[in-house]
This record gives sequence, C-alpha cells and structure tokens, in this order.
Amino acid sequence: MTQIAKKKATLKTHASQNFAELSGNESLVYLGLKRTLDIIGSLIGIILLSIVFILVALAIKVEDPKGPIFFSQERIGKKGKNFKMYKFRSMVTDAETKLTELLQLNETTGAMFKMKNDPRVTRIGRLIRKTSIDELPQLFNVLKGEMSLVGPRPPLPREVAEYTNYDKKRLIVTPGCTGIWQVSGRSNIGFKEMVELDLYYIKNQSISMDVKIIFKTIVLLFGSKNAF
Repeated sequence: MTQIAKKKATLKTHASQNFAELSGNESLVYLGLKRTLDIIGSLIGIILLSIVFILVALAIKVEDPKGPIFFSQERIGKKGKNFKMYKFRSMVTDAETKLTELLQLNETTGAMFKMKNDPRVTRIGRLIRKTSIDELPQLFNVLKGEMSLVGPRPPLPREVAEYTNYDKKRLIVTPGCTGIWQVSGRSNIGFKEMVELDLYYIKNQSISMDVKIIFKTIVLLFGSKNAF
C-alpha cells in the first residue's frame, strides 16, 4: 500500500470511528417531512436557478477555457460516510496542491481553513463565493440524499481526523447546504462556536427551524459581508 493510500485509509478510519454509539433526536415523522422538503426544495431551486447555472458555467469557461466548470471534493457525511460534494469551481485548478503552503495563514480556529484573500480564488470565483452561488450545485447532493437543505456543513476528512469525540457529534445527522451557524455569522464564527451551534440545531431541529434557516440563507445569498 502506498503512503497516499495509507493516509487516506487512516483518515477514513478517524472519520468513521465511534459513530455507532452516537444518535440524534430525529423522529421518523420529522425525517420524512425533512426529506420531502429536501426533494421539493432542491427541485424548485434547480428549476428556478437554471439560468444562473448556465451563466455561471459560461463565465467560468470564459475565464479559464481549459479548466472544469464543477469541482467535486470528498466530504464526510452522516456518521462518517464519505461522499463527493459538488460546487462551481471558484479556484485555480491546482488549488488543492497549493493548500499546504497556505495553512499557516489560516484565519479561523480549530479544524477548518478560511482565508479572506485566498490567492487561489479566481476573479469569477470571488464573485460567486461572495454570494454563495458556488454552493448551488449541492442541490444535486440533496436530491441524491447525501445532503439536506439544512444541517451541519460536511467537513473534509483531514478536518475530521482532528475532531474530538465531542466534535464528532455534529456528524450524527445528514449534513446540509446551510445551517444555523451560517446564518449566525458565517465565516466570522470559530470552530468551537460552530460545533456548539450545530449541536444546538441537532438537539432542537424541527421543520419550522429548517424553514426559518432556509429563508435567512436566501437573504444572505445577496451578498453577505462575512462570506469568504
């Protein structure tokens, strides 16, 4: 087994361990209603925003004809399950390889990486990230059942490798396109605060809370100053 393969296997082990004994407080009625909301909401979103999908795809191709339109990245879903999360590409094509040299410039705390003036972000990327348009392809993840419209954001395997057992509690439910911490400060919130807000959501989740978060997210889509 190569060193890269060993590293990936180690990350997956860290991501999946200890989830068996964790459980959320979701009822079957809530799960059914939530899944119905996810399917209907994602379908409506894809249809209504189809022209946005086309325009963004064209803009990305005009700026970088050789690069891909979409970017997929391995994320950790419910109870440690790996899946590919979709985004519009907002960075240069070799962004992942350049991350190592930027880690020391991280502007948030804990097992996350955020950098306001990330040099890897393209000109079009800055615009679509500012409005969170780059996240729209995740509506297809919602249709596939890998994500929900509302829930904790799915972390990277390398981030989960640094999680404590307490931190892993945020992974006991299906991850979401948006969540309570995104509408409570977004990138200005540190890792510990994010975990606490996610656990508050998991403990108190309801359809009314989900709908409220969705509407708050729609407002933030029109240019939150805290998004990067």
